[in-house]
Amino acid sequence: MRRQPEQRARGEGPAALLERLCAASDTAPGPRALVLVAHPDDEVVGAAGRLRFLPDVHIVHVTDGAPYDLRDARAAGHRTRETYAAARRQEALAALSLAGIPADRVRCLGRVDQQAAYDLTGLTLDVAALFRALAPELVLTHPYEGGHPDHDAVAFAARAAQRILARNGTPCPALLELSSYHAGPHGIATSSFLPYAGYRPRVLSLAPAALSLKRRMLACHASQWRTLRWFSVSVECFRVAPPYDFTAPPHEGRLWYERYPLGMTAARWVRLVRTALQVLQLEPARDGEETPPCPRS
Repeated sequence: MRRQPEQRARGEGPAALLERLCAASDTAPGPRALVLVAHPDDEVVGAAGRLRFLPDVHIVHVTDGAPYDLRDARAAGHRTRETYAAARRQEALAALSLAGIPADRVRCLGRVDQQAAYDLTGLTLDVAALFRALAPELVLTHPYEGGHPDHDAVAFAARAAQRILARNGTPCPALLELSSYHAGPHGIATSSFLPYAGYRPRVLSLAPAALSLKRRMLACHASQWRTLRWFSVSVECFRVAPPYDFTAPPHEGRLWYERYPLGMTAARWVRLVRTALQVLQLEPARDGEETPPCPRS
């Protein structure tokens, strides 16, 4: 029989699971978790200090980390998108092995980097299937912040999948977030969240052993050093996932990804979300409107 999320039996909600995640240690393992992120390395940037304390954790990369545009591939010494994607996969496996996570618990949903938002319906259905199959206590994923369209696509898919399971009466996990990046008043803001009223983050300073491990894990992602140098190594932030309205931009003004030629704009994002919600037969959520609770097992 498929194992249901344990927090449903114990009555643990997202806030309690956040506390367990942040307090996890060698003697007090954290919840059974699925880490659902856009790219190989996002889980290390956001949660390396927690990963080794999560029993049976599964890591899912939505994209293979290799865009159709070959500029990043060539900068890393690759002539094709496919060899670049394979290299990024090997970097991820090497990094995660340092945290004791074997290759059979690291999977990729096969989307192309920078393209996840163009199939929000299919991505949501794939994520819902993952929630059913793996039955984690919690899912640790991206916030909706306009930093990268793939990040926002994953945030949407996780929330929409949770709503689908709740609608169908299926037990589903709680959603927590790790920090990514977004537009700040003075440029890119990393290792922090775009503020959301009522959802205060937990900020953890890494102990020396965890800090050393994270540095070694980041070093495995040699092809990404130009990007990773912008992120703090010593601090990690987590929070309960807020109830976003994905049919509105995450903040006023220019989104961070609109500064780059990725082909995505806030207006295009809103159109893609509205189409996906219609196909999935989900009403647009109002900002601040909580997802109905999933049934308990």
